[in-house]
Amino acid sequence: MPKAPVLTPQADDFPRWYQDVVAKAELADNGPVRGTMVIRPYGYAIWERMQAEVDARIKAAGAQNAYFPLFIPESYLTREAEHVEGFSPELAVVTHAGGKQLDEPVVVRPTSETVIGEYMAKWIQSYRDLPLLLNQWANVVRWELRPRLFLRSSEFLWQEGHTAHVDHDDAAAYAERIHLDVYRSFMVDVLAMPIWVGRKTAKERFPGAVNTITCEAMMRDGKALQMGTSHELGQNFARAFDITFLDDHGVQQHVWTTSWGVSTRMVGGLIMAHGDDAGLRLPPVLAPVQAVVLVIRDEAGVTDAADKLVAELRGAGVRADLDGRADISFGRRATDWELKGVPVRVEVGPRDLANGEVTLVRRDTGTKVQVPLTGTAAAVGAALEAAQADLYAGALARRDAATAEVATLAEAHEAALTGFAKLPWAAVGESGEAELAKSGITVRCLQRADGTLPRADDEADLVALVARSY
Repeated sequence: MPKAPVLTPQADDFPRWYQDVVAKAELADNGPVRGTMVIRPYGYAIWERMQAEVDARIKAAGAQNAYFPLFIPESYLTREAEHVEGFSPELAVVTHAGGKQLDEPVVVRPTSETVIGEYMAKWIQSYRDLPLLLNQWANVVRWELRPRLFLRSSEFLWQEGHTAHVDHDDAAAYAERIHLDVYRSFMVDVLAMPIWVGRKTAKERFPGAVNTITCEAMMRDGKALQMGTSHELGQNFARAFDITFLDDHGVQQHVWTTSWGVSTRMVGGLIMAHGDDAGLRLPPVLAPVQAVVLVIRDEAGVTDAADKLVAELRGAGVRADLDGRADISFGRRATDWELKGVPVRVEVGPRDLANGEVTLVRRDTGTKVQVPLTGTAAAVGAALEAAQADLYAGALARRDAATAEVATLAEAHEAALTGFAKLPWAAVGESGEAELAKSGITVRCLQRADGTLPRADDEADLVALVARSY
């Protein structure tokens, strides 16, 4: 009788496969309150790697980290009407604390434009104080009706950047810089995920924004996932919170603000973009453990040799771990590391040592090769480099093969059953966008014909990217 699969096959039930991976790769569990999640150590290690890579890019773009309160006075949100209207269904509001009813309810942070705007107004006096470039790593709460671990949870982790500028052009340029030099760079170079950068339609913009730029990725089931957004907020929040400065002519002006963020949703995107029926496939640049050395049987000094290999790999800059658990079968351990998506497995047994070699297994392709014991570090390094490039190339090929260029809404409907569709925005418009929405299809973003980022919604010959989404 054939052995039952460890995971539900993607082709049978993609959502069930996703839940299986999250559970069996020990990434996260459901929290005690509906919609919350407990991120397990391995899942959090992946998030920490994401956080470190994004944080370095944010700092290179000139922003500084700060921290603002979790609790926000309800009156702050009502000062920007469009903002509160957009978030109202998702708000968690505290009305009692310390054993009594509060004089004013406080909102548990859904995002921080309002509270940060209050302090920008205190800190900014002159054009010399601008630009003010802030970022915070925090948790936020949005009461989700249909939660799913990592993808949509009532509480999640993220970074949110908030900036103030002297004029529209400076704000717009910075929002674009964040999107291209921070988010796109991270997603392509670290996550090995091809993404489309585009402009959200008016219907899909962030509440209170005048423009939202998005990174859209295709998952292996053909659906889209919004991986990160940057928002130009114009002077909406500046007027609501009276964030003003004296310009270089001594005239009082309102600042122009932006906000931007990525979250633990990227972990979900990583799973669904690269994972296969054996579990996760982690890009080596991101992986907390890049190579695991497995002792097949602890005989004739095998564990000592494996220890030396781990030290050699670490000395070569590889994040390597040893698995010498003799009380668990080799097959079970190999399956567990496959589930966790560790890019390279180095198998060491008595026969290998007798032949002066080890077995090197690539997780992304499943290929196994014998390499000389003395050349293991170089072989692992080459395998990691190849795996990073091949994961990106494979994801790009899948995305392009599942993206159809069409001319009509009917053709877009058909294409969105299995992937993405590109068609002229003029053939969609607001009425077509509403028509697509009836079938659960959204306009993910608008681009120029050459794929670059438009400056305005009304540019001529814009292309709409449409798909079903998470």
